[in-house]
Amino acid sequence: MATDAKRLKTEGSDPLQSFLQWCEGVGLKLNNKVYISNEGTVAEYGMLAKEDIDEGELLFTIPRMALLHQGTTKVLAVLEEGKASLENTSGWVPLLLALMYEYTSPQSHWRPYLSLWSDFTALDHPMFWSKDERDRLLKGTGIPEAVDTDLTNIQKEYKDIVLPFITLHPDLWDPERHTLDLYRSLVAFVMAYSFQEPLDEEDEDEKDPNPPMMVPIADMLNHVSNHNANLEYTPECLKMVSVRSIRKGEEVFNTYGQMANWQLLHMYGFAEPYQSNSNDTADIPMSNVYKAAVQVTRSEAEQRLLVEKWSLLCEMEMVGDKGVFIFGKSGSLTDTEMYTTLKILCMSVEEFEDFRENEGWEEADDDEEKMLQALSNEGLPSLPPLWRHLVHAAARFTLDSYGEDMLKDKVLLEDKDGYAKLSSRQRRALQVRYGQKTILHQLLELTKP
Repeated sequence: MATDAKRLKTEGSDPLQSFLQWCEGVGLKLNNKVYISNEGTVAEYGMLAKEDIDEGELLFTIPRMALLHQGTTKVLAVLEEGKASLENTSGWVPLLLALMYEYTSPQSHWRPYLSLWSDFTALDHPMFWSKDERDRLLKGTGIPEAVDTDLTNIQKEYKDIVLPFITLHPDLWDPERHTLDLYRSLVAFVMAYSFQEPLDEEDEDEKDPNPPMMVPIADMLNHVSNHNANLEYTPECLKMVSVRSIRKGEEVFNTYGQMANWQLLHMYGFAEPYQSNSNDTADIPMSNVYKAAVQVTRSEAEQRLLVEKWSLLCEMEMVGDKGVFIFGKSGSLTDTEMYTTLKILCMSVEEFEDFRENEGWEEADDDEEKMLQALSNEGLPSLPPLWRHLVHAAARFTLDSYGEDMLKDKVLLEDKDGYAKLSSRQRRALQVRYGQKTILHQLLELTKP
């Protein structure tokens, strides 16, 4: 492991050069076999292999003091003093306040790092699209609703928590400079580039998640589901390690987790090409399953029974007004909720009464493996007819909610000339839409009568 200033130079990129020199100064150690580049990568920056790399090789280490978070910022004392007033649902406010200060301070220790993002225009999350563009290109994907919620929460958080706090500290922040627009951009920056250290298994049920932090160099690695590197956490430093061999000239990819394309676009501002993302999913609103169940009722008595069944499912926390059943490329990913919902909705009057009187069924009746198999691609065609019908109808309702026809999307995706003429936003939206529709269409085929 070595860091050579000459080797780190990237021709024609002064901000990158300054950043890499800063990395050397803070003790970040980069393997001789890799280098950071703004050419030949899938995004603005990325890491490339200079030589062949074996599985298990250490690519770089980052000392803990080089990380930017609420515990390392110059305004640490002020944030600690006001800790009680900064509590919020996301847990991001202290980091965002730190970033607002460090990003606008000429003397910031992290200035060479933060200067890589001179104005955040490279961030192109759907929150920066017009509402009309989101609704037109992403209708049915779940992203417009998620963004609306984000924007409402960001505005409320800034108005109710951030603005009162920075007004109390005019020596550090200025409301005319540290505006809602800057805050919104920094939220997107944290969404796209921050890391969250996982809790130890024994702490997962007892502690709140760790707050996000900025990890220089690591955040320049791009993501694919079939990644070749992974970030590891130790008490002294963070380490990027290859998880499989990487050939000379290949890009080094980290993983942001098992993310569907709609999540990647919503959180990070990009999507993987259709079929490349093995973690892609499609959501079926729980309300569509209820709608499908309403359609098969034949009398007022059956409608009343359905209402009782749905109410019980709500009490059991199996369904909710805004909940979704998630399907991946191999079947259901919410098998307990989906299986329980189908079973209860399809019970006869007598079966439902027995179920209520017994306060449920024995766990052994429906173990996880049985539910998983029943709702896999292999098991779906063998579901009882009414179960299949409800899944089929709900998938159809969901497909019908998209703004664009599936065949039209397919033709556009396969037309190289037409695809090349699309804007980057149109391309990403198309990848998200078509990936979801493909999963839903597969579900229709597996549950058809």
